[in-house]
Amino acid sequence: MPDEPSVWEVRLGIYATEQQAEEIKERITRLLCPDPDHAPPCPVPWSALLLHGSDLDDAESYSDLVEQARIERR
Repeated sequence: MPDEPSVWEVRLGIYATEQQAEEIKERITRLLCPDPDHAPPCPVPWSALLLHGSDLDDAESYSDLVEQARIERR
């Protein structure tokens, strides 16, 4: 049924240092749950995971992003 909740995955590939990636993950976390001290549960259950490109199942999944970063750094 279209109105029934289910699990969705939103993927975001970024070309960044580890520190920048952690900062962006924290920003996204605050968007999903702006009050981390609230009583559970969250209105929308969620989780966040940070993976390095070498940990991806498909190492080439962000090849266009890497190429874009290479071009823009010239």
